[in-house]
Amino acid sequence: MRRLLTLMMLFAAVWTAQGQTTTMKKGTTMSKETATLGAGCFWCVEAVFQRLEGVEKVESGYSGGTTADPTYEEVCTGETGHAEVVQVTFDPAKLSYKELLEVFFRTHDPTTLNRQGADAGTQYRSAIFFHSDAQRRTAEQVLKETDAAKVWDDPIVTEIAPYSAFYRAENYHQNYYNQNQYKPYCMMVINPKLSKFKKEFSGKLKKE
Repeated sequence: MRRLLTLMMLFAAVWTAQGQTTTMKKGTTMSKETATLGAGCFWCVEAVFQRLEGVEKVESGYSGGTTADPTYEEVCTGETGHAEVVQVTFDPAKLSYKELLEVFFRTHDPTTLNRQGADAGTQYRSAIFFHSDAQRRTAEQVLKETDAAKVWDDPIVTEIAPYSAFYRAENYHQNYYNQNQYKPYCMMVINPKLSKFKKEFSGKLKKE
C-alpha cells in the first residue's frame, strides 16, 4: 500500500511538472503577436519591417483572396483576389501593434487605390488583415489619427478586413532586398523608401 501511494505521488509530481512546462510554452507563444499587412510590393514592405526593433520574423506572401495556395503568377493576374502582404511576428513588449501600424501608414501611400507607384493592380492594394477584434479597433484608430494629422493630402483608402489565410510566397521572394540590393528595382524603388524610413523612425531601428 505504501509503495502504491509513493508511485501515485511520483506520478502526480510528473504530471504537475508537465503541466507547468506546457503553460510556459503557451505563455512564450502568447508573448508574440502576428500582423498581416499589404502595402504594395512585398519586397519593399519586408525590407522596412525587418529593420524594426521588436520584429522577429517577416515573411512575404498572399492574403485576402479566394484561391487556395496561389502562385505568384496567378496573383499577378488579379483574378485570385489576393494582395501581396507581409506577415510580421513581433514582440509587443518591445513594439506595440499601434506603433507597427504607424510605421505602416507612413512608409507607403495608403491613399492610392490598388496602386503603389508604378505597381498597379488589386494585388498591390493597401490592406490590414486583423487577427483579433483588438487589432481591428487599433487599425481603425490609427487610420483615423493618420487621416486627421494630414500625413497624406488625400483620404486614406486602406482596406481593413478580417484575416482568413496566409499563403507563403515562393522562396525567391523571401528576404529579397537583403539578397538583391544591387538589382535595379531595389536601388531605384526600395533604397529611397528605406532611407526615408530610417530617417523618420531612427529611434525604432534594430542595431546593426
